[in-house]
Amino acid sequence: MINKKNFLLDLRSVPCPLNVVKCKLALEKLSPLSTLIVDLDLGEPEEMVKHSLEKEGYKCKIIIKNNDFIRYSIAYDLSKK
Repeated sequence: MINKKNFLLDLRSVPCPLNVVKCKLALEKLSPLSTLIVDLDLGEPEEMVKHSLEKEGYKCKIIIKNNDFIRYSIAYDLSKK
């Protein structure tokens, strides 16, 4: 799942809004065709990251969701260009 174009960022236990900022900084370093895989705590962190990044043109897709955390695949939504 993780390869040259996918990068994993574990933000479990990172409070809001710091997790949103860290996601944005990581995405700025990636090429538009790369994907950021991010692990987040459930609740406010997952909602804030998804909402903030989708407003900026990214697509957030759930890879894993269980009782402990959620894993999103985040990529620039090229269909909106």
